[in-house]
Amino acid sequence: MPYIAINTTEKLPVSKQELIKSEIGRLISIIPTKTEGGLLVDFSGDHSFYRAGTLVKGAYIEVRLYRPSDFESKKKFTEEVFSLLSRELGIEKDLMYLNIIELENWGGGGTLR
Repeated sequence: MPYIAINTTEKLPVSKQELIKSEIGRLISIIPTKTEGGLLVDFSGDHSFYRAGTLVKGAYIEVRLYRPSDFESKKKFTEEVFSLLSRELGIEKDLMYLNIIELENWGGGGTLR
């Protein structure tokens, strides 16, 4: 089950969250074995981001995956997410950051896998 946390400097209206969530649900399949069916998307807004000491409009995205995936798929997914958020939120791509954390163990459904 992928978990994606999207932190932005603006609080997003539910309509914008729904649109982005749906697009990320489509994009997650770029990564083999990942589907929207198990996807959790967490939005958090109204953050203050400072880059080089200056307050900026930006985003930080954290992606957690159960088990490792290939570099090229993760790269393509990252680029597509940056394009999506740039288009929908007006954030410059150089003010977005994304980490991918791959975990060998994942708890869900009442147990650890």
